[in-house]
Amino acid sequence: MSHSHTTSGRDMGRNVGPVNVDQVLRDVNVLGPLNNQTKKILSKEATVFLAVLHRTFNAQRKALLQRRVMRQAELDKGNTLDFLPETKHVRENDAWKGAPPAPGLVDRRTEITGPTDRKMVVNALNADVWTYMADFEDSNAPTWDNMINGQLNLYDAIRKQVDFKQGEKSYALRTDRVLPTLICRARGWHLEEKHMTVDGEAISASLFDFGLYFFNNAEELVKRGTGPYFYLPKMESHLEARLWNDTFNLAQDYIGMRRGTIRGTVLIETIPAAFEMDEIIYELRDHSSGLNCGRWDYIFSVIKRFRQNPDFVLPDRSAVTMTVPFMDAYVKLLIKTCHRRGVHAMGGMAAQIPIKDDPKANDAAMDNVRADKLREVRAGHDGTWVAHPALASIAADVFNTNMPTPNQFHVRREDVHITANDLLNMNVPGKITEDGIRKNLNIGLGYMEGWLRGVGCVPINYLMEDAATAEVSRSQLWQWVKHGVPTESGKKVDKAYALKLLHEQADELAKKAGKGNKYQTAAKYFETQVTGEDYAEFLTSLLYNEITSPSEKTPAAKL
Repeated sequence: MSHSHTTSGRDMGRNVGPVNVDQVLRDVNVLGPLNNQTKKILSKEATVFLAVLHRTFNAQRKALLQRRVMRQAELDKGNTLDFLPETKHVRENDAWKGAPPAPGLVDRRTEITGPTDRKMVVNALNADVWTYMADFEDSNAPTWDNMINGQLNLYDAIRKQVDFKQGEKSYALRTDRVLPTLICRARGWHLEEKHMTVDGEAISASLFDFGLYFFNNAEELVKRGTGPYFYLPKMESHLEARLWNDTFNLAQDYIGMRRGTIRGTVLIETIPAAFEMDEIIYELRDHSSGLNCGRWDYIFSVIKRFRQNPDFVLPDRSAVTMTVPFMDAYVKLLIKTCHRRGVHAMGGMAAQIPIKDDPKANDAAMDNVRADKLREVRAGHDGTWVAHPALASIAADVFNTNMPTPNQFHVRREDVHITANDLLNMNVPGKITEDGIRKNLNIGLGYMEGWLRGVGCVPINYLMEDAATAEVSRSQLWQWVKHGVPTESGKKVDKAYALKLLHEQADELAKKAGKGNKYQTAAKYFETQVTGEDYAEFLTSLLYNEITSPSEKTPAAKL
């Protein structure tokens, strides 16, 4: 007689009822290579948890993605966005609040962000910052090695076992002070992880990233005085926040952890989400740790969602600053909303990299960083982002001088009254130039070429570019061609002109880069996105198959 493998959550170190492991893992397969180290992350127990998450929530995830498609169809017809009448009672109720700040998240004045390679993890945790957002999303190219080794690096870092040598150089965590609080950014709801399938379909990338990090580290993080904290990207409605909240509740119940231990900071980086900030905090309220201004993705979303509308054509990217009307309104509304609800209002990214060989240019760049951070702290932000450790001291100095308190929830911004028209005010002074077109092409091609090589964070012209800036670049080009706008010199931006400049830039970049580069592959994909015709929802989805290498499947039951 054969017996199926039945165990209990307690046998697995988890506070759940009896789990028939063989039954749960039926039709669950891993399509990426595994070794003894990575099996520490993708254990049989962790895989059971991932399968439970996927089967519980994937149908709702797909329904919410279809809702985005339907909303886009309405916008394409000329309809617009507004605050939701059905949730007016949530917005107008002063009584409810988000969760109090969790341990390690009271003071977040400077946060460093970056991918999860081992060197970055050590350098970020050694930086003079308050938190480190370890990124599985826009600054990471989701190869199997990057995803699984990134989880392993965070697992080791939490346990302070991440020190390593690279050649003659040693990398070790500092021991002279408390390390920054770790926050994990999972991939967005729209992405899938094709190296793991459940019942024949790829698992949600969000659930894969969240599930592995939570299952392997939640209890250890709490034991060490913090908790399982997350950044949640690319959401477009409060219903998507509700799905995250449901996921958090199931996860905590599954391992016997108190509900409300998890915290999620939501990036408001889509224009639909800007109209639902209160509702997003409300849905996550027991797990909310605030909102963040994802500035480049937000500009990308404005162009994407209103791409058929000529009233939303923007000038060169350099002219779309944080002080133009629609960006200023978004920032003010975010700060007011967060502080009214008692949660953090986080500022945006300083993407500059030190210019070591040009002190004058470097001083000018750092002055720009200082001015940007001063604008943020004076507006009422509780903290800000930097991409490079050298910028941390500048950001900290500005916040320390102007915000002597751990946060400034008390700055309520009751003077602010933002309307739908304010959020959609496209009165942006500036011109469209050939130089702006070429810069967009260089950034788009440069980022895509790096991504195709498995690098998700690419230095271009002394700025650390990630997927968001590449998305702005290609969306602007699409928009300019679609609406046939003229450049400053009177040249109409049409398909032929855009493709001519694209091929010139691709050839120039490929020549400079030498053998083995992927600029022509990047150009092949990019040219489908800049003619005002086809428009992929995300560049990363468009390119994903180029960097996935599903191998012979390993049934999860054999892990």
